[in-house]
Amino acid sequence: MYYALLGDIHSSKEDLEKVLTDITEKSPEAIRVGTGDLFECTISKRDITDKKFTKLEDVMIIPEGFTELLSFPSVSGNQEDRILMLTEMGDPLREKLATLPETFEIADAKVVHGHQWEWGGQPWSLVRAEEHGSPIFYGHSHTSGLLLNGTRQQIEFGVSYDVIGGKVLVNVGAVKDDCEWVLYDSVKNTVIFMKV
Repeated sequence: MYYALLGDIHSSKEDLEKVLTDITEKSPEAIRVGTGDLFECTISKRDITDKKFTKLEDVMIIPEGFTELLSFPSVSGNQEDRILMLTEMGDPLREKLATLPETFEIADAKVVHGHQWEWGGQPWSLVRAEEHGSPIFYGHSHTSGLLLNGTRQQIEFGVSYDVIGGKVLVNVGAVKDDCEWVLYDSVKNTVIFMKV
């Protein structure tokens, strides 16, 4: 079975349309799965106060027709978490965001946004991932990448990589600006990094 993993969309309707078209052209049978940060929160984490907003438009970017493109399951990202923290209302979109899980499984793999892990250093990157299972698909850093047992692998777009054995972490890259996604073949246990 094929899965198309995409994330870090950050309300970029134009980039999402490009990626969805690319998925349809390259692997129309693939099940689409989101790795979080579907929306862009307009209030940074350092500017959060106790104030609660009653309109989603006051804290996030919602382009016209954007939510209709989000017809695939996704985990929650740090942007969705912040939007929920800042708002209080019974808006249907907010309620939908509140139901997004932190993690879920597809075939023998796990999906998580990755903001729950430890990040740091120069350049800013993943320091430690407290997850069990393999492979694990994530986003957050907007950098496509493959870690095999803690060692970063050199990747190329359009090339198939095995994701079996040991601890395998696959960063699917970002839809916003980069138009990247990953095709996962759960039968062959391979991934292909894609870029529009």
